[in-house]
Amino acid sequence: MITAGGQRPESWHAALHRLQRDGAPHALATQVTSAGSTPREPGARMVITADAVFDTLGGGTFEYQVIEAARARLVGNDDRPEGGLSLEAFSLGGRSGQCCGGFVNVLIEVFPGSATTLALFGAGHVGTELVRLAAPLPWQVRWHDSRPGAFPDWAAKQPRLACRHAPDPAAAVAALPPGAHGLVLTHDHAEDLTLVDALLARGDVASLGLIGSTSKWASFRSRLGKAGHDEATLARVRCPIGMAAGGTGGDKTPYAIALATLAELLPLTANVERPDQRGLDPAVLRAPFNTTTVT
Repeated sequence: MITAGGQRPESWHAALHRLQRDGAPHALATQVTSAGSTPREPGARMVITADAVFDTLGGGTFEYQVIEAARARLVGNDDRPEGGLSLEAFSLGGRSGQCCGGFVNVLIEVFPGSATTLALFGAGHVGTELVRLAAPLPWQVRWHDSRPGAFPDWAAKQPRLACRHAPDPAAAVAALPPGAHGLVLTHDHAEDLTLVDALLARGDVASLGLIGSTSKWASFRSRLGKAGHDEATLARVRCPIGMAAGGTGGDKTPYAIALATLAELLPLTANVERPDQRGLDPAVLRAPFNTTTVT
């Protein structure tokens, strides 16, 4: 099939690669069994997002039901955990509005997208190394700097990275999604203080790190306390960053500081077990193959 623009539509495997690379929510639907007359054969696949479909399982009401089930899983509207695997059965007759009369099982694999957002403030030497090192990780990175033209040209091509000119620090913080991990390392101490104040005031930041010395944090801690932040809130700030990995005890090059900072941050992004990684019970997957005759 050729589109109106003269190009072939994106295949399911091309779409899957792109969506996985970009950390975007999507579902992969695979026909695993068929009995009787069915539009497609086992192994047929399609990729489904909130607003698009790539490839086909044969069309008609059956395919619409698959799409509807996948999208319900994507937004968590089917009383099951968001993400993960489910095995769905579809009868291609009667209630489905199709006359094939067959029966299929479809495995729906839901990928909720990047589970972690890293909000990085500062496009200096350490910030640049942090962005480079974080590139292979499945995180959405929002890189902010108040200076125009601060971001390197290569950043525009890095997946899951959004570069944002942010002359208003408070507005940049307000635009973050809940549960983001913040790292503050701008070129200006006053801007750092404004950012930490705004991030703490949100109350929903997953973690917060600040670059600087112990004396810098002592000064900030005193001023933030006078601004109304209590001791429990202030204790959530990690400063200097990278201390858990010994990052400030030796090599203080930008690369070393960035490496130690990421080593410190990694366990903070993986402290909750994800139900979507537990898979299907073997009995659930075995049943369709034991009870369905493939024709």
